[in-house]
Amino acid sequence: MRSFAYQKQRPAAVSQTEIPSPPLSPTERRAAAGLAAIFSTRMLGLFMILPVFALYAHELSGATPLLIGLAIGAYGLTQALLQIPLGLLSDRIGRKPVILGGLLLFAVGSVVAALADSIHWVIVGRVLQGSGAIAAAIIALTADLTREEVRTKGMAAIGISVALSFAAALVLGPVLARWIGVSGIFWLTAVLAVAGMVLLYTLVPDPERSQLHRDAQPALDQLRGVLANPTLLRLDLAIFMLHLTMVSLFVVLPLSVEAAGLEAASHWRLYLPVVLLAIPAMVPFIVLAERRGRARGVLLGSVIALGAAMLGFALFGQSLWVLGALLVVVFTIFNLLEAVLPSLVSKSARAGAKGTAMGVFSSAQFVGAFLGGVLGGWAHERFGPDAVYLVGVLVSLAWVALVAGMRMPEDLGRRVLTLAPGTGDAAALERRLLAEPGVREAVVALDEGVAYLKVDSRRLDWARLQTLSAGA
Repeated sequence: MRSFAYQKQRPAAVSQTEIPSPPLSPTERRAAAGLAAIFSTRMLGLFMILPVFALYAHELSGATPLLIGLAIGAYGLTQALLQIPLGLLSDRIGRKPVILGGLLLFAVGSVVAALADSIHWVIVGRVLQGSGAIAAAIIALTADLTREEVRTKGMAAIGISVALSFAAALVLGPVLARWIGVSGIFWLTAVLAVAGMVLLYTLVPDPERSQLHRDAQPALDQLRGVLANPTLLRLDLAIFMLHLTMVSLFVVLPLSVEAAGLEAASHWRLYLPVVLLAIPAMVPFIVLAERRGRARGVLLGSVIALGAAMLGFALFGQSLWVLGALLVVVFTIFNLLEAVLPSLVSKSARAGAKGTAMGVFSSAQFVGAFLGGVLGGWAHERFGPDAVYLVGVLVSLAWVALVAGMRMPEDLGRRVLTLAPGTGDAAALERRLLAEPGVREAVVALDEGVAYLKVDSRRLDWARLQTLSAGA
């Protein structure tokens, strides 16, 4: 059913009503835990080869720096191409069948890579791994299984699990490569995919019904508006550049660490303290960006620091201590921007369009990962390892220009208002909602039974809005 959107100017100040935040129910906790486990184990399998593949790939026939880079980033291409289509498919045939199919493709790709004796078959395996693009379907199922007022908590559990998977992969990858080899890591990844299938049907509840949730899922009718939003496009380019830089870094970083005197099996000794330092180091900057209104300064400073760190790898990467210090900077920035950029996307997207905006944003991330592997491998092959770090420097320079001209979104909150049964006139209700102090945008989605709002939380009377919607 069609939705209508209206926007208005800032109203006069009114009293604020605190919006309650109820806890997750036992069923919601079970759903969030199960889906976070599925998502995180899958990402763990994708990430574990990052810190080790460049060291062991020379054992494969046909391996060249370019093809090694392609193997590292190949998953990103199919992830980017299939993520939104598979999310839309889950609206038609159900969430669990799509997730099951994606995990099956991921397992098959892992087996292909594990059995590979040439770099070309590893690339095929990585492409198949990426084709199991289930992120959008998992987010949609999370939305089906949680109430609107607690949905953010369920989504946060998934986001945290992915961040922890990346950190764990950096430490576990070198250890596992020593014990079971890179082929063993791919076999383990296949086992994790099978474990995800078991979790899907034993731990994750079945939703009573599945429907489109515009603030969690992509909607085709919103794509044009999202792609025409200049702020969202700049944020898409930002996540693209971040993942391009990070994946290209791992094309040569393991080689630099080994050249600095740390054997491959001991690389975890470098990554573990780096990860433990980087995670708390990002917190003050998140506070500055989110609570102090310094998002532009945090972004600009982060990009400059990232470019300086990449230059430092090229100039001073012969020292293990220098590499460790630079990695603390890089991983702090990566974790920081992985938190700040999605928040800015949420603030920039129109009411009811957050799911579509995040879908495009995530696809841009995976395109960046793919091109990071390709460009990193090409630069390594043509100009040597230091050239890969200089790719990161050049990307950072372009990124500085992007941030400098970027308009920061207004700090508005998002709310979802449940509508009374029988609400029939969407346009009339939206006009009434927009007449309320603190409501800046409103989209009434009668097919979902909710109204999506962007609000000035300091001026919002939530209890009055609930009364209004109940009498609509």
